[in-house]
Amino acid sequence: MEVINTSGRRKAAVARVYMSAGSGNILINGKDYKEYFPQKNIRYNLEDPFTIVDSAKTYDLKVNVSGGGFKGQAEAIRLAVCKALVIVNEDHKTLFKEKKYMTRDSRVVERKKYGKPKARKSFQFSKR
Repeated sequence: MEVINTSGRRKAAVARVYMSAGSGNILINGKDYKEYFPQKNIRYNLEDPFTIVDSAKTYDLKVNVSGGGFKGQAEAIRLAVCKALVIVNEDHKTLFKEKKYMTRDSRVVERKKYGKPKARKSFQFSKR
């Protein structure tokens, strides 16, 4: 199996995943994924696509991720991993669509407007 290259995005995070046949090693920016994401609930985002298709120790991942916070990065990696697994086997697409893992969540932070302290927050109004 050759190296499969896919990308995923979430909020401001961009993840590039290089998937190849291997023994289940996941490296994120040169670190082990358990060291990069110490929280278990965040690590679940990375492990869940493999548990859905029963291929936990089948592929090695090399991930480059930048931007955003840890949750946005984890969800960007999850989208890229799902895309790569669909390239390997097209039948996985329906399994991922049921869990809504194949859709790119396009919600981003709204920009700050002039004359306001935040995007929608206003200063206290005084009638008199």
